[in-house]
Amino acid sequence: MSRENFDKLGEECGVFGIYDFDGNDVASTIYYGLFALQHRGQESCGITVSDTNGPKRNINTYKGMGLCNEVFTPDILNGLKGDIGVGHVRYSTAGESTRENAQPLVLNYIKGTLGLAHNGNLINALELREELEQTGAIFQTTIDSEVIAYHIARERIHTATIEEAVMNAMRKIKGAYSLIVMSPRKLIGARDPYGFKPLCIGKRDNAYILASETCALDTIGAEFIRDVQPGEIVSITKDGIRSNCDMCLPKEQSARCIFEYIYFARPDSEIDGVSVYQSRIDAGKYLAKDSPVDADIVVGVPESGNAAALGYSLESGIPYGTAFVKNAYVGRTFIKPGQSSRESSVQIKLNVLREAVEGKRVIMIDDSIVRGTTSDRIVGMLRDAGAKEVHVRISSPPFLWPCYFGTDIPAREQLIAYNRSVNEICQIIGADSLGYLREERLAEMVKGLPICKGCFTGRYPMEPPTRDIRGNYEK
Repeated sequence: MSRENFDKLGEECGVFGIYDFDGNDVASTIYYGLFALQHRGQESCGITVSDTNGPKRNINTYKGMGLCNEVFTPDILNGLKGDIGVGHVRYSTAGESTRENAQPLVLNYIKGTLGLAHNGNLINALELREELEQTGAIFQTTIDSEVIAYHIARERIHTATIEEAVMNAMRKIKGAYSLIVMSPRKLIGARDPYGFKPLCIGKRDNAYILASETCALDTIGAEFIRDVQPGEIVSITKDGIRSNCDMCLPKEQSARCIFEYIYFARPDSEIDGVSVYQSRIDAGKYLAKDSPVDADIVVGVPESGNAAALGYSLESGIPYGTAFVKNAYVGRTFIKPGQSSRESSVQIKLNVLREAVEGKRVIMIDDSIVRGTTSDRIVGMLRDAGAKEVHVRISSPPFLWPCYFGTDIPAREQLIAYNRSVNEICQIIGADSLGYLREERLAEMVKGLPICKGCFTGRYPMEPPTRDIRGNYEK
C-alpha cells in the first residue's frame, strides 16, 4: 500500500560530509552526524569514504535499509577507512523505498569516482533522465539523485575541475537540492539557487564539515561557520574553503521551505540565521493572538507541536502541560507500511496522560493536518481520557496544493482542506473548535526570510512539473 494513506508529512533527507586534513578516519563521525539527522529520513542510510592519500579509485561504501543504529555496527564502521566521506539518511519523495535507491550514490567513470548525497526533489528529472537514456545511459536506481550524478560525471569529462562540472550540472537541473559531492581529493557542497533545502558548514579541529542542520555539528562537537548560500558552490580541499556564487540569485528571489521551521528540522537547529525553536514558539504565540479560546491547559502533539504549544501558553497565560507520552522507540507514523498499521501505530506511538486532561478544556497544538485521520484519532484519545473539550490549533495554514520540491504532500483531492471549510474539517476530526496559523504570519515566523509557501497558496517559485520521476502525471 502506498504512502498516500498516511496522515503525517514525509521528511526529506539528511546529508553529511567531512574532510579531515589530518588524515583521521571519518566514518564514525559521519555515523554520529547521521544519527543527529535521523529525523530527516528513516528508510535507509549509507556512508561512503575514501583515503585522499591512496589510489583515486579506492572508495568504500556501506548502506542499507533502516535506522543508522540498525544498519551500522562497530565492525562495519571500523572497516570504512578514509579521511574524506559523505553520508545520507533517506526518506523517499521520488523513487521507491529499496536498498538500490539508498544513498550515497557512487559512480566510477573515466575521471575517477564520485560519491553523492542529495536532499531535495528535481522537477525536470524525468526529462533529463530520458535524454540521458537516449544517449546510452543505464540507470541503476529510480531516484532523481542519479540524474544529478550522471550530469556531474558527464560534465567533468569536459571541464578542468569538479567544481565546474557541478556548476554546469546545476544549470541543467531544476528544483530543490542540497548536494554533497565527494571526489578523490575534494568535498563539494552545493545548494539550489532558491535555497529550498538547508546546508551549513562546520569545523572541528583540522576537519571541515557539511551538514543539513546545525544540530549535526553540535552532536560531533564542531563549530558552526556559516550556511551555504542559495546557489553557492563550496569546495573544501587541503588548501581550505573556496566559494563560487555564479549560480546565486538575488536574495529576495530565494525561497526556503517553510516546513523546515514548522516541522522538519530539529528544534535545536538554526537555519539561515533563524532559530527553529524560536520560530515554533512564535507560531504558537500568533495562534494565541489570532485564534484565542478559553481553556484549562495547552498541550502539544510531540515533537514539533510542543514548542508551538509553549508559545501559545506564554501568549495566552493558559498553563502549558504534557498530555502525551511518546514511545521513543517507534518510528514516525508515516513510515508504517499500510493503513491498518498506521492507525494502530498512533496508540503504540502516543499514550494520553489521563491525569493531565480528565475533566479539562484542552487546547491541542499540532504542526499540520494532511488527511485528517491521525488528528481524528488523537482528538478521540483525549476525549476517551476524559477531556471535557478539545480545541485544535495548527501551527501552519491549511494544505491546499501538493509540493514538488521534496515534501511528501499528496495530490489536492487527498488533502482534507481541499474544498472544505475550517468548520467542516473541525467536524471531521471531532474537535470543539479548530484554528490554523494565518498565511501572513509565516514570514513573521522566519524574521522576513523569503520562503516557499506553494503548498498553501498554489503559487510556486518556479513552474511545477507535469509529471514526476516515476512518470506519474500530476493533477
